[in-house]
Amino acid sequence: MLNNWKLLILLCLTLGLAPFSPEPHLWGKLKWLWGGAVDMKAMDVFDLALHSLPFLLLIRYLIIKSLKRESK
Repeated sequence: MLNNWKLLILLCLTLGLAPFSPEPHLWGKLKWLWGGAVDMKAMDVFDLALHSLPFLLLIRYLIIKSLKRESK
């Protein structure tokens, strides 16, 4: 499951970016974090981790694929 790129893309587009309006939730959390994380609570950090997990898994998958190609 963690090595299925189609599923990872689907997760990035749904869980990673939901809700979509007025802006993707992950983008709003990242802007908040870059702005100094004023009044950010543990629940907000968990929410950021949850929404960024699909992207981290996709990056992991791409790194593993890249390393396998180099070793051949």
